[in-house]
Formats: sequence, C-alpha cells, structure tokens
Amino acid sequence: MSIRAYAANEPNGKLEPFEYDPEALGSDEVDIDVDFCGICHSDLSMWNNDWEMSVYPLVPGHEISGRIRAKGEGVIHLEVGQKVGLGWFSRSCGTCEQCINGDFNLCAQGEGTIVGRHGGFADKVRTQALWASPIPEGVDPATAGPLFCGGITVFNPIVLNDVSPADRVGVVGIGGLGHMALQFLSKWGCEVTAFSSPGKEADVRALGAHHFVNSRDEKNLESLANSFDLLLVTVNVDLNWDLYISTLKPKGRLHLVGAAPKVEAAVFPLIGGQKSIGGSPLGSPGTTADMLEFSARHGIAPKTEVFPMSEVNQALEKLHAESPSHRIVLQNDFS
Repeated sequence: MSIRAYAANEPNGKLEPFEYDPEALGSDEVDIDVDFCGICHSDLSMWNNDWEMSVYPLVPGHEISGRIRAKGEGVIHLEVGQKVGLGWFSRSCGTCEQCINGDFNLCAQGEGTIVGRHGGFADKVRTQALWASPIPEGVDPATAGPLFCGGITVFNPIVLNDVSPADRVGVVGIGGLGHMALQFLSKWGCEVTAFSSPGKEADVRALGAHHFVNSRDEKNLESLANSFDLLLVTVNVDLNWDLYISTLKPKGRLHLVGAAPKVEAAVFPLIGGQKSIGGSPLGSPGTTADMLEFSARHGIAPKTEVFPMSEVNQALEKLHAESPSHRIVLQNDFS
C-alpha cells in the first residue's frame, strides 16, 4: 500500500507532495482513510521543530476524521468502513502502571501520531486500534477532527477536577481551545466566565459564556477575587499568575492546557487558600469516548474553516499569521 501525503523536509519548509510505503499492518493496528484533518498549533510547533523532536520529512496532522480502511487480525472492536477519529496519541504500551489503570494517555512509552512517524496530512494514516475512536451518530465527521485534540484537551480537565454543575469556572483565552471549552462547560451546567480580548463578547456569549472579562484590564481581574472554583488556562503566554490565582475561591484550581513557558507565583496564597496549580494533556480513549457522546447529546462542535488538503501551505500560513478563534480543517482532495 502506498500513502500519499504532504511533508516538510526542513523546519518551516514548504509542504510538498510526498509518498511512502508503510510496513506490514500489525495485528493491533488499523489503517484509516483520511477524510478530514484539522490543523493544530502543535502542528506548527512540530513543523518549526520548536520542541526539538521533529523528524524530517515531517507529515503533520493529528486531528483526523476518517473511515477504517483495513484492520489487523487482532482488532475485533472496529469494522472496515466504520467512522473513526485519531488525535495526538497513536500507541500506548498497555502494560505499564498508567495503562493498567486506564491512563493510556500518560504512558511513558506512548507514541505520538506525528512524532517520529507520519501523520494525517495524507490520504491514509496508521494507528494502534486502541486510539482510533468511533465517531457516534450526532457528531459530524466534517467537523469532528478538532475534537480529537483540542476538544479532548479541554474536556479532560472537567473530568480530572470533578467539576460540578454548580461550579463557577473561568476560561482564559477564547481561541481554538477556549471556544470549545465554553461549549462543554456551559452544557455541563457551570456558570462560565470568558477571559478574552475586547471585541469578542458577543461571540463568547453565543458559545455559552454567562460573563465576559476583558483580560487586558487588570482592574477587572482585581474585582473578581475569590470568584472561581476553576480557571482553565488555554493560552500559551505568560500571565500575571498571582492576579489570576487571587480570583480563585479557597480550594480553587488553576489548570493549564496551554503550553505557557512557565508559571511563577507566590506560595503563601496557595497555602493559605488551599489552592492548587495543575495541568493535563489529552485524555484517555475512555474519556475521549465520553467527550464524543457528550458532544453528540448536546450538539457541541468546533467552529471550522475548510481548505482543500492541496492548499495546506495556505492554511498553515493563515493559522500562523492570524491565530483564528476557530479551527482550520483540511479536506482530502487526493484524486
């Protein structure tokens, strides 16, 4: 089998047509016909080798929506033709302490879909069957791809922090991640506050936010002391961490899913208020299945803009230059 793709041969290099032959399909693996693939900021980081772990030629793409093309002899829970999605992870060992406890996403031997292997900017992609998540009825495959990275990234903290429908939750940064977090949290039943730049208030309220805070005005933040049970930070920049921590109630949690460079905060307010700082990656296959069912039940979907996959370079440039508040998705147009 030959796989057609788009690959960069150097950091920040133009993606060019690329073709490769994978090895024989493993007994626990599946091949997926890619219908749609979202573009994530992590793709940009890998493209640029920002994390110094990219291998070239690099085929990005880890927000995949497609159909099972072939399956290994040991795969019994998926059928050829079934609609599935694939996110950042493509393999876990299944035998370490984390995997045995169901935390496959924390496996130290875990494999990334675009780390040392080729991803979803292609007509096909391969993965361990465990990480090919069935797409339920009620979730549109055309917009499903970003749920497998951005969606589960912001859904997982709701589960990890035992968020209650009675909780007051703030979402810091309403972009590709934050706009999905607002939908999940409002449908969860929480009182939701969006922290974003001026001009976005109407948009965030339409997504489910009950309140809007101009994050560029620190006086607004000062007035919110002792307000939130959870602050979900989706941005990847330094913030006035002490000020944000001051908006937490006693026992409140500051949870990061955006890759901010570092967090520097005074310790005494954390001790005195029994507050905590944490973070998380994407969720396990089980949490991903729950996220998809919740999305289907409540009509939750990312806002997307679709490009033909043949226009991948234009799409990457748009994401890099504009950082839009929605998700960009590539549609397979290989003939």
